[in-house]
Amino acid sequence: MSDKPIEIEFDNKEIHEKLLDLAKKTENLRPLMKNIAGIFAYSTEENFKEEGRPEKWLDLAESTKKQRTKKRKWPGQILQVEGKLAASINTFYDNDSAVIGSNLEYAAIHQLGGQAGRNKSVEILARPYLKLTNEQMEEILNYCNKFIL
Repeated sequence: MSDKPIEIEFDNKEIHEKLLDLAKKTENLRPLMKNIAGIFAYSTEENFKEEGRPEKWLDLAESTKKQRTKKRKWPGQILQVEGKLAASINTFYDNDSAVIGSNLEYAAIHQLGGQAGRNKSVEILARPYLKLTNEQMEEILNYCNKFIL
């Protein structure tokens, strides 16, 4: 038995053209990434509007509601006292990636949760606003399939 691999060559113009077409399509992924960034943006807007999807975010603490009521900011929406976080969301895309995020200092703690305040004495619950639903994941996969085929 030889260590050399077996090579089989075939001349099929149709397959060759399809492979070339696929290679050309994957050279410029920018339109695909733009669509994915758009799905990210829509999903985030819906998350703020519905206060979490598919599971609702945990309710605000009673102390937070009382503080907001004093400032005439309650009733209102979770994570939207003034709307700065929602307004700070930006997308970016290029040929290789689609990205969504915020440059606000406090954006990560609301997404991930954690300790905040003086001496890290306040527990901030995670309320993931940068989250895709299963349907949106499917939509992205469908865009990828349509783009390549």
